[in-house]
Amino acid sequence: MKHIPRKRFGQNFLTDQMVLSRIIRAIHPRPGEAMVEIGPGLAAMTRLLLDELTQLHVVELDRDLVARLKKTFDPARLIVHEGDALQFDFASIPVPEGKKLRVVGNLPYNISSPLLFHLAEIAPLVEDQHFMLQKEVVERMVAEPGSKTYGRLSVMLQWRYHMELIFIVPPEAFDPPPKVDSAIVRMIPKSDPLPCDVKKLETVVTKAFSQRRKVVRNCLAGLITEQQLLEAGVDPQARAETIPLEHYVNLARML
Repeated sequence: MKHIPRKRFGQNFLTDQMVLSRIIRAIHPRPGEAMVEIGPGLAAMTRLLLDELTQLHVVELDRDLVARLKKTFDPARLIVHEGDALQFDFASIPVPEGKKLRVVGNLPYNISSPLLFHLAEIAPLVEDQHFMLQKEVVERMVAEPGSKTYGRLSVMLQWRYHMELIFIVPPEAFDPPPKVDSAIVRMIPKSDPLPCDVKKLETVVTKAFSQRRKVVRNCLAGLITEQQLLEAGVDPQARAETIPLEHYVNLARML
């Protein structure tokens, strides 16, 4: 029976076999690894991953798709977790001794940012992440200081991960085609992120980018003094999008 994609779940199913093969090559799954796929959908990527892996965990919200997955695959090889990836405890997935979890998925565009922050909480347990996201989101993730796309998402994720945009995927690779281009991003957790309290970093960065047209001295007024900005190596007249990650970390340490 044909599955009708559900708008409320942000369902756009990848169907292009060449794109799928290219993603699998980028992920390079190997037997014995612990891997979880977020939003397996109609299992186009799931099948290809299972060709290489001993076992695969998947997290799926759509009940109809959960039933289909359970009926189609050997339950000893495909472990299906029914539920919302935003609520799912990824740390609960068993990982072989000395290994880390690998995370992959075609992330629903409507929850991509909150899901990335949810996963950042378990970054020390993760080897790498490969995601398909809206191209615009990936561009923001990997943006350099001084570019228009550099913002809160860039700083917070770059503090935690090494990231690269691997390749762009056109709308016609999906059914139904989304209205935007997509992109594949690779995220590798940093073994030694710059030491600071992540909540304080979040506070500074959120406030700094709250009014992009204002200079950072005005955005951070009441939180950071002009003297502290200078001590952190930040020009009080600079705008938030020109300030590099390490200077945001300096400011977070001052809180």
